[in-house]
Amino acid sequence: LCATPILMGFVLPVLFMLRPLLADWAGLPWARFGEWAFNSVRLASITAVLAVGVALALAYQVRRSGHWAVRAAAQVAGMGYAIPGAVVVVGLLLPVGWLQAWAPDWQVGYWVTATVVGIVWAYLVRFCAVALQSLQSGYARLPTSLDESARMLGAGGVELAARVHWPLLRRSVAAAALLVFVDVMKELPATLVLRPFNSDTLAVVAYQLARDERLGEAALPCLALVLVGLIPVILLSRTLRSGPGRQG
Repeated sequence: LCATPILMGFVLPVLFMLRPLLADWAGLPWARFGEWAFNSVRLASITAVLAVGVALALAYQVRRSGHWAVRAAAQVAGMGYAIPGAVVVVGLLLPVGWLQAWAPDWQVGYWVTATVVGIVWAYLVRFCAVALQSLQSGYARLPTSLDESARMLGAGGVELAARVHWPLLRRSVAAAALLVFVDVMKELPATLVLRPFNSDTLAVVAYQLARDERLGEAALPCLALVLVGLIPVILLSRTLRSGPGRQG
């Protein structure tokens, strides 16, 4: 009974994708697959680094000052994950269109729709909440007495963050970056609209091939996304098995 959800939701779909994949093994677009994978990894890596940086700055300021404006900014940043990707794209393109009509020489529309700037911006709006939640959970496990002791010893803001917080938050930072990376790899609506020309990702290609009923070719990017999604599950299970006493 416990194995039924895993069997129906994971094992059987993977076996279904493997069957056409093995049947069309020789005719698969392996050269294009490397390009799709590179585009996906590049966008996911850029977004993960930027999202963790923004989330770390917000979480640190919330812990340090607790001012209502900082807390409000953190709450606004945490709302993005509840907004669908298509809505994020519309909310991004509308002001860009107004700005482009008001100042056409600025070429804002080009930078947003023809480069990675627009799509990374949409990713940050969508997935910064994932990194922020992970880092706030990490900060919640750090007692405030650490900050008070560090200040008594003369540690300033930057030194406090670098020498006290960072060594204790490395796991939370790594988990936040990994979760954002996996979410960006799987994101479809925002990527489908804002991706630059000739830069398809695994999610977009899987959707297009499945829509055209080219199941053998669609199985390749789909299985790649499945493997990427298994990484945080494996790491989380290893962390849970290690137990709190062995996490140094």
